[in-house]
Amino acid sequence: MSSYTSAATIRQLLGLTSVQRLVRTTQLGFKSLWLRKLRSLLTVLGIVFGVCSVIAMLAIGEGLSYEAQEQIRRLGSNNIIVRSVKPPEERRTTSERSYVVEYGITYEDINRIKLTIPSVEILVPSRNIRKDVWNGVHRVDCDVVGTVPWYQEMRNHHVERGRFFTEEELASSVNVCVLGHGLPASLFPIDDPIGKTVRIDGDYYQVIGVMEPKSRQAGGSSSSGFGEQTNQEAAKANSGSGAPFEMYIPLNAAKNRFGETIVQRSSGSFSAERVELHEATVKVKNIDDVVETWHIIADLMSRNHKKQDYDIIVPLDLLRQAERTKRIFNIVLGAIAAISLLVGGIGIMNIMLATVTERTREIGIRRALGAKKRDIVMQFLIETVLLSATGGVIGVALGLAIPQIISYFAELKTIIAFWSPIVAFTISGVVGIIFGIYPAMRAANMDPVEALRHE
Repeated sequence: MSSYTSAATIRQLLGLTSVQRLVRTTQLGFKSLWLRKLRSLLTVLGIVFGVCSVIAMLAIGEGLSYEAQEQIRRLGSNNIIVRSVKPPEERRTTSERSYVVEYGITYEDINRIKLTIPSVEILVPSRNIRKDVWNGVHRVDCDVVGTVPWYQEMRNHHVERGRFFTEEELASSVNVCVLGHGLPASLFPIDDPIGKTVRIDGDYYQVIGVMEPKSRQAGGSSSSGFGEQTNQEAAKANSGSGAPFEMYIPLNAAKNRFGETIVQRSSGSFSAERVELHEATVKVKNIDDVVETWHIIADLMSRNHKKQDYDIIVPLDLLRQAERTKRIFNIVLGAIAAISLLVGGIGIMNIMLATVTERTREIGIRRALGAKKRDIVMQFLIETVLLSATGGVIGVALGLAIPQIISYFAELKTIIAFWSPIVAFTISGVVGIIFGIYPAMRAANMDPVEALRHE
């Protein structure tokens, strides 16, 4: 029998009301666990790690899912992206012989989409050419993007200083340019680039603006940041681009200055590719019409292209897939973390069974003095719940801290859902009750006479 449990204590306990008895039993449970501090600590650790892993893993999963969905949202939920893709068979034969490969979306495709689909609100065509941009002795490898004036609104990528080119400058094929963020520091290390000129091949372009960094673009119904890079990835690969900087010029100027044929030389041979447009972003008026418009565009493109030299990306469809993936990911992470709680629960049951065996004589004395089976069950269940609840509190504290540490050191976004600590703590309590029932019932079902004989 435990040193703190005397016959007087037991008689006093049996004479209390239900609430008083519960409070007194809880106090006795604390004392019992405190007498076995190391054992209790090791038992609690299983629950601590289980609760902590549930919260932390869900926070990491939520953060990764949020970033993925935000990147897709930046593509624009109302947008449909059509981009040129070099057919695989053309990629194989280009290195074997010299000839002009013609593929990709055309101005005629753009006109068809614009004139035949009433749900289309805005259409942004663009063309990417990799060129060396010069300012005196300063040279930078750059992606020259030929586009339209409403590019910045559609892409949510705005001018930081100066201005973007106008529709009049587009129609007149004026040699003006807007430098991407970071490019002025390389071309104009000392001077303000606004109003200055840069050279591409034999042509000079007046700098009228500088774009904001893509990291500052907000998500919304337009493409930006990761979305823009994703959209143009294939176009850059096909045009031989992929430079670290970008420069924006009117689409008509790009067409007139660089033409539509890209020449590539290697190993004494050359190949040429004719691509009118590398990408076109279509904005649909109503989000409910996106899927239908997608199918119409796909039908138009398939009718007018003999080979699969284009790709269609629907951010709305990608977003729905990402949301489904998020649910599956959370279930998998939750299941993995729940295994830790299960292991902790098994540890609690194992320790409580050992405790029941050690306290057999105490149980016999309590039964002999009039304690009922439910009193014995309550005594051991309270001790089990105390263990699991203590582990749950410590686990929640660690679970809230670890995602912050990961975000700080790993620069990985984590999001702690308000319900995850509540669910994790509740599960820890339920685990304590479930895995404490059997030891408690075993203690309550002991024969009082046999228990008193136990040494």
